Amino acid sequence: MKQIPSLGLLETVDLRQAWAHEAHSFTPWMAENLNRLSAALGIPLELEGQEVSVGSFSADLLARNPQDGSLVLIENQLEQTDHNHLGQILTYLAGLEAQVIVWIASDFRDPHLSAIHWLNDHTVDPFAFFAVQVKAVRISDSPIAPLFEVVAKPNGWDRKLQQQVASQTGELSTLGQFRLAFWSRLLELYPDQSQWGPADAASSRWQPLKNSSLVVVTYIYVYRCGIFVRGKRGQPLEESKALLLFHQEALEERLGVPISDSDGYGLTQSLDADARDSTTWPKLTAWLVSRQQAYVEALEAIVSEPLGPQS
Repeated sequence: MKQIPSLGLLETVDLRQAWAHEAHSFTPWMAENLNRLSAALGIPLELEGQEVSVGSFSADLLARNPQDGSLVLIENQLEQTDHNHLGQILTYLAGLEAQVIVWIASDFRDPHLSAIHWLNDHTVDPFAFFAVQVKAVRISDSPIAPLFEVVAKPNGWDRKLQQQVASQTGELSTLGQFRLAFWSRLLELYPDQSQWGPADAASSRWQPLKNSSLVVVTYIYVYRCGIFVRGKRGQPLEESKALLLFHQEALEERLGVPISDSDGYGLTQSLDADARDSTTWPKLTAWLVSRQQAYVEALEAIVSEPLGPQS
């Protein structure tokens, strides 16, 4: 007999329950959780600055795409869009030389969505404009979780991302050169890792699992390297976290790592080091590969889908 699971109901809550104040709460949270927005946009983001001065104004967040070095301007609103923020975005665009503009709001008025579409239609590459709706949700008494939904983006954006992944052309930024050199060293020391793709300038490498939709991700930053588990691209973080939590006791006992973390990913571990010093690379690559192997073995042994026993 099939066992029918008892599932909770996902409810939307007021954004102010999650972030009491736009400037003092939401913007600092965004600065520490850019990976959430990155997952929605499909591009990596690294923080460049918060409350960045542009004349007499201050832009909420300035980030950089480490794959091509482009600047990403992020303007936040915990309310419905208004003309003031649209004007500020255009002011910041001129003052900061940003190429990607992300407007986050609780809701977008039709004229403002039309403005985003018009900007995408009447500007040339590399300019790209995004409208992203933010929601706060939870199940029963669970902690509040953020959801980011892209409601407007440039035409052909998904195809452009695929082309960037398929072939890296042009000059790499200094950060991109560092990452390419690090991953090249890893593949030199551990040739078997090449089955997960060649070395590139991305901040992370992904290894999908055989039994589930989960992916083991290893990453390198300037001052640390690390590992975590998430779902495949496009899969909400809440789904992958639920799958991990279903097997929480067995996974945490085997790996010695708690599932939950502040970033929303699972089983996060990191190792601090100045990765700019290439003499640290043998140590860092050895740690990454050993943890990756441990994660893959544990997850493939314990986790399988669909959830629960089947008759």
